[in-house]
Amino acid sequence: MPVGAKFGVEPQSKQKNKSENGPTKLSYDNLQTSDRELARLFVEMFQPVGGNSISVVYMDGPSANQAKKMWKKDPSAQCQIQCISKSKAGPMGQKKKKKAVGFAAKMAAELDDSVGKPFALPEKCEVAIFVAPGVKDLITVDRIANEVGMGTLIILLNARLNLVEKYHTEEAQELFENEFEPVFHLGAAPQEAAPGCLLHRAYPNDWALARKPKVGQPKIIAQQSSRFTMEECVSAYENMELGDMEGAVENVLENVASWFQ
Repeated sequence: MPVGAKFGVEPQSKQKNKSENGPTKLSYDNLQTSDRELARLFVEMFQPVGGNSISVVYMDGPSANQAKKMWKKDPSAQCQIQCISKSKAGPMGQKKKKKAVGFAAKMAAELDDSVGKPFALPEKCEVAIFVAPGVKDLITVDRIANEVGMGTLIILLNARLNLVEKYHTEEAQELFENEFEPVFHLGAAPQEAAPGCLLHRAYPNDWALARKPKVGQPKIIAQQSSRFTMEECVSAYENMELGDMEGAVENVLENVASWFQ
C-alpha cells in the first residue's frame, strides 16, 4: 500500500503537523500507524483459523509492544505478536536507558533458554504476517520460509521488494521474486516515467498502470500480466490518449498520500 496510507482502523488523533489546507506530513508515527492498521485488518481476516494459529511478526520491539497494547482487549484481533529483532532500541534507533537489575533477575536471564536462539515461529502457526520487513529482515524470512515449507502461509505486508537492490543469495532472489505472489499492490508508479500515475494489482488480475486525473477516478492506460518496468511505464505514458477536456484540467499530483485523505 502507499506509504502512510490511512485505513481508519484506529481513532484519529489531532495531527500537529497537518496544515489547514494540505495533507498530513509523513512522520515515523504515521508510518507505524499505517502498517499497524493494515496488519490489524489481516489479523481479523484470518480469525477463523484461530488466534493461536496466527502470528504477527514485527521487526522491532517498540512496534510489537505498541500492537500488543492497541489490540489487547480487541476480541477480533486475537493473535500471537512477535518481534524479529532482540534489540531494545526505540523509534528511530534511540536506545532506552537501562534499568537497575538485581542479582536474581540477572541469573534468570542467564538461564533463559531463549537467549541467543534464532527467531522462530510458534508451533502450529498456520498464518505468519511479517509487517514491513526490511532487506536484512528478509534473511530471516527466507530461513523461516524454508523451515515451515508450505505448511504455513507467509504474508509480507509492505515489504517494498521492488526497492531491494541485491538479495543475499540467488535462492533468496528466486524465492521473493518468483515464488512469492504479489496478491495486492497499490502505489505510485515511477513518477519520472509516468507522472501522476499509480500501479495496481489485485490477484489474479493483471497489473494495471492508471493515471489519476485532476477530476474523477483513476483511468487505466495499460494492463499486462507482469509488473511494469520503468521503460514500460514511459512507453505507456507517452502513448496514452487524453480527451480535450481532460487534458485542459490535468495536473500532476504532488503527493499520492493525498488520495487517502
